[in-house]
Amino acid sequence: MRRGSYHSLRTGLSFGITSGIITTLGLMVGLSSGTHSKFVVMGGILTIAIADSFSDALGIHLSEESENRYTTWEIWESTLYTFAAKFLFTLSFIIPVLIFDLPKAVVVAAIWGLSALAMVSFIIARGREKVWKSIAEHLIVALLVIALTHYTGEWISATFC
Repeated sequence: MRRGSYHSLRTGLSFGITSGIITTLGLMVGLSSGTHSKFVVMGGILTIAIADSFSDALGIHLSEESENRYTTWEIWESTLYTFAAKFLFTLSFIIPVLIFDLPKAVVVAAIWGLSALAMVSFIIARGREKVWKSIAEHLIVALLVIALTHYTGEWISATFC
């Protein structure tokens, strides 16, 4: 694999998967605690899979262009890898919603997402820094998002429903 292609793949996968985990878990937890509706949570996941995947891919595209270090092909590779990783990983969170009742689906999704985030963090941090510190930092951010979206969903439900 060419050096530029490796950069594109690494950028797209690490960004797309991480964004897919954090965004989708936050959305699932917030919508679940606010609406208690499987239908709404599934609609949110599908919306994130489409709209946020395109948004993140364009964000990576512009970021790579702004560095003025990569070829046009490498920039488009990063863009496509980001879209594919975010889209597919986000869609994976629909599976627990289809199989389990909503409260259990959110727990299963959280376990799946946090495990995948730990794995991605491990792969990226390996050999460069203290691996466990990196994993802990990323999991703390994810747990903070989960807590904040849970309480925000409850507040919205109590205030507006």
